[in-house]
Amino acid sequence: MAFNFEKLEVWKTSRSLSNEIHEVSLTFPKVELFSLTVQIKKAADSVNLNIAEGSTGLSKVEFKRFLSFSSRSTLEVISCLYLALDRKYIDQEKFADLYSKYEVLFKQINALRNSLRE
Repeated sequence: MAFNFEKLEVWKTSRSLSNEIHEVSLTFPKVELFSLTVQIKKAADSVNLNIAEGSTGLSKVEFKRFLSFSSRSTLEVISCLYLALDRKYIDQEKFADLYSKYEVLFKQINALRNSLRE
């Protein structure tokens, strides 16, 4: 592994979840193609991409800033999941599964951010 982020469990988790969101979004109706489908996929990918980008080693302050972006995008995914549930694009079981996984991810991101000392 050539890059620091590849060793981070939080990055591995976010990568896996981003792929799960992608698969779920494929089941959304075509009318959502340019709205909720794109929004949830971008938010899920953003969690993963900000962890990677922030880990470049420039500074811990900078990494913390990117982890903050990741945690915000995690909340955006959760909000999109609520919309998908409300619109009956996903069932309660799928919602609960993804919600709990993103809740864990949110805690992991914030724990990593809090562990970084200047």
